[in-house]
Amino acid sequence: MMQVTDTKTLIVEREMPHPLGKVWRALTQSPLIEEWLMENDFKPVVGHRFDLRAEWGVVECQVLVVEPNEALSYTWEAMGLKSVVSWTLTPTSSGTHLRMEQSGFRPDQQQAYAGAKYGWQKFFTDLERVAGDLV
Repeated sequence: MMQVTDTKTLIVEREMPHPLGKVWRALTQSPLIEEWLMENDFKPVVGHRFDLRAEWGVVECQVLVVEPNEALSYTWEAMGLKSVVSWTLTPTSSGTHLRMEQSGFRPDQQQAYAGAKYGWQKFFTDLERVAGDLV
């Protein structure tokens, strides 16, 4: 049995001028996730299985880690890609430092990696807008 250890990880980081609580809400409340990412049935409960739905298809996910206002992690499986998305939130003097890692891209998934690299930039911009609109 062959072990695949040569996988790539995509990392996106951004300073957001919003309090940690607002960014956390945008990451974990289903109606807000829909505004910046995709339609979903997400619940911030470890073990919860949920789908992210877009016109191009479905991403099957399962929550792995929920540490309120600190960390969130879930599996991300779609079109042959089996990866893990991990979010880390750190308070800063001006808001929140948000780090996202998507790990598990195999060498033959260069197109998926490039698509994710492009897509997450847009998602981050939309996430920042959604968090900024929260009261």
